[in-house]
Amino acid sequence: MNQASHNRIVSFIWSIADDCLRDIYVRGKYRDVILPMTVLRRLDALLEPTKEAVLEEYQLQTADGSTELIASGLEDAAGYVFYNTSPWTLRKINGTAGNNREILLANMEEYLDGYSDNVKEIIEKFDLKSQVRNMVNSDILLDVIAKFTSDDINLTPHDVRNTKGDLLPGISNLGMGYVFEELIRKFNEENNEEAGEHFTPREVIKLMTHLIFLPIKDQIPPAMTIYDPACGSGGMLTESQNFILDKNGPIGASNSAIYLYGKEINGETYAICKSDMMIKGNDPGNIRIGSTLSDDEFQGIPFDFMLSNPPYGKSWASEVKYIKDGKAIMDSRFTVDLKNYWGVVEEDQDATPRTSDGQLLFLLEMVDKMKDPQLNKIGSRIASVHNGSSLFTGDAGSGESNIRRYIIENDYLEAIIQLPNNIFYNTGITTYIWLLSNNKRPERRGKVQLIDANKIYNKLRKNLGDKNCELTDAHIDEIVRVYQSLETIEPTFEDAGSEHATLASQVFNNEDFGYYRVNIERPDRRLAQFSEERLETLRFISQNVLQEAMQYIYEIWGDDVYEESFFKTHAQEINQWLDDAEISITGAQKNRLLNEKTWKDQLRLLNAARVLMAEVGIDQYCDFNEFKEIVQKAEASTAFKATKLKLSATDRNKIYDAVSWYDESAEKVIRRIEKLKGDKLANLLAHLNCSEEELPNFGYFPTEKAGEYLTYETSSALRDSESIPLDAGNPQVIQDYFLAEVKPHVEEAWIDLDSVKIGYEISFNKYFYRHKPLRSLADVTADILALEQEADGLIADILNLEVKGE
Repeated sequence: MNQASHNRIVSFIWSIADDCLRDIYVRGKYRDVILPMTVLRRLDALLEPTKEAVLEEYQLQTADGSTELIASGLEDAAGYVFYNTSPWTLRKINGTAGNNREILLANMEEYLDGYSDNVKEIIEKFDLKSQVRNMVNSDILLDVIAKFTSDDINLTPHDVRNTKGDLLPGISNLGMGYVFEELIRKFNEENNEEAGEHFTPREVIKLMTHLIFLPIKDQIPPAMTIYDPACGSGGMLTESQNFILDKNGPIGASNSAIYLYGKEINGETYAICKSDMMIKGNDPGNIRIGSTLSDDEFQGIPFDFMLSNPPYGKSWASEVKYIKDGKAIMDSRFTVDLKNYWGVVEEDQDATPRTSDGQLLFLLEMVDKMKDPQLNKIGSRIASVHNGSSLFTGDAGSGESNIRRYIIENDYLEAIIQLPNNIFYNTGITTYIWLLSNNKRPERRGKVQLIDANKIYNKLRKNLGDKNCELTDAHIDEIVRVYQSLETIEPTFEDAGSEHATLASQVFNNEDFGYYRVNIERPDRRLAQFSEERLETLRFISQNVLQEAMQYIYEIWGDDVYEESFFKTHAQEINQWLDDAEISITGAQKNRLLNEKTWKDQLRLLNAARVLMAEVGIDQYCDFNEFKEIVQKAEASTAFKATKLKLSATDRNKIYDAVSWYDESAEKVIRRIEKLKGDKLANLLAHLNCSEEELPNFGYFPTEKAGEYLTYETSSALRDSESIPLDAGNPQVIQDYFLAEVKPHVEEAWIDLDSVKIGYEISFNKYFYRHKPLRSLADVTADILALEQEADGLIADILNLEVKGE
């Protein structure tokens, strides 16, 4: 089909909306009729030549009264993977219904019910029966059918002549697919409030297909699979197919067998995608409806190529129950095996991002479906669109960072391309194309290319939603050229969108994006002193929500709370207060609050602390180590034993926390004294990768006795975390950083090497931002004086300047 025929068909179908629907539907709802009717008429036209054969097969199958149809026999008779067993076609309905609403509706519903199940599903998702009833009641259905079946449009695959004798060329499945895609595009551009939610600009898809297929155009397999886990209306799938099969295109693999797979959660969009597959002759059974994240429907099926524009900034909280059980990950797609700081593999690490944004889960879904290069010689290639949060959200050890780390450390990431702002229909934020491969070319192995194409674009004359710019073919060719050549281009100061604007490109080693996240500890220093006021806090659980509630209850009812029937009597009143005070607590917390045992346990602890205070006194101690020894002696005293109160280690710590506080003038709090000799010392030195003299850098401080070391309790309030760039060639990079950047400023600090986590993040601003120098004062002054001359001396009067020439 030539471009003129294509444009004529699209214009004709587009005109049906204005001619028939204008007074019945608001403009934003035209698509609800035109898209399903376009699909219906194309399927109807394809089935017209074999209609009698299908009816004969249907009569044979039902002659004995059977209602169970053999689909394969009907499909063979139809010549397609779909069929219609009703006596009707759209032409027959148009010619026999007249203006009787009841007859028209009955005929139309019988016609729709006669379709095979795969078409019925499309009809259901489009809610076409409801639209048909609405059109019948509004007396416009016949007009719509008449337009679609008129001699002025040919939606059959065969050449026909209209009543004027003009030749109307037939339209192939591929050509019909183009028509359908153009209608989708036009409707999406019309409906700016929805545009972009399921629709990726065609130039972005074009760039993605070029990046995915061109580098291996000479290795394109004769049969291939393409997958989109968030396929929307199927644009990426069909554009990929079109790009490969285009006889005049750079691939030109017109004889290739292409199998398209996709999944979409939105019912109407799924129907559009499945319709497009059916119209083009692809297997509609490969398009599935539902959540990709909660149901691994293509489990165990690897794909050659994968392209996607998953939803970003969208919560996946409703799907957590299918993926996680508490902290345990139930779906192996979303766990990764990673090495710790010492190179030991830790299996099944959490690779789930925060529930407010699940876009990286779709990327993991595609990584999970990568094909072994030994099976097809090329492995798998992935192109996926993301916003900036995928590059840097999440600290070391988080799900987001673990995903980036897994992809980069397995050498899957080839490149990331930053696109211009406002290139999508429904968002103005910056977006990025991630390119992944599990079979990199030799020169790309161990490397990642970042391309900043943010400045190159053409402005649109009229905005389409948020979209105000586009990439031209020249822009796409330049991006692909720089990517394929692995070229390095320094950023310039040219304004974005100007004719002189250029892209920038940098090539990095994989480890350049990695860093160690390590805790730098400082010793706890505590003053301690018993007092009734401090001990009183032990009456309540030291959790903010429960502590507040318990204090309120005790203030109102005092020691009555310890009576056996108190909470049975006052539970309703307390619950009402919680609601009025808008105190939100879990069911488990409420049960604990209203439990007599909770209160008596706290009272027991308070009474024990009071006995200890009577033994120890109320003197203040600046050495917490000495204070603990005195308390321990008090606990062993006759007076304390007489109370028959027993303290657990947890109880003891609660008392210590209640009567002590941090003070930098106090002595360091000793954790323990370590005896380090022989194998124990050797193993520790090997673990820390340091010498014995360097042990203080890791929190082991020698005493006067040989082989004896002090370790101190840490102060969580003074703890600091440092991010240190990865340096595989220097196993002491953390200690070197500590000695250069921390030790000179905080003498008593040390490294907690067991806290080390490895993270990865990518910052385009860090690599491509260039500070544009401010103009000189002389230049600014000259401009001001030039303006002054135009303003008749007003500025000179204000600034008290003398203008030259006066």
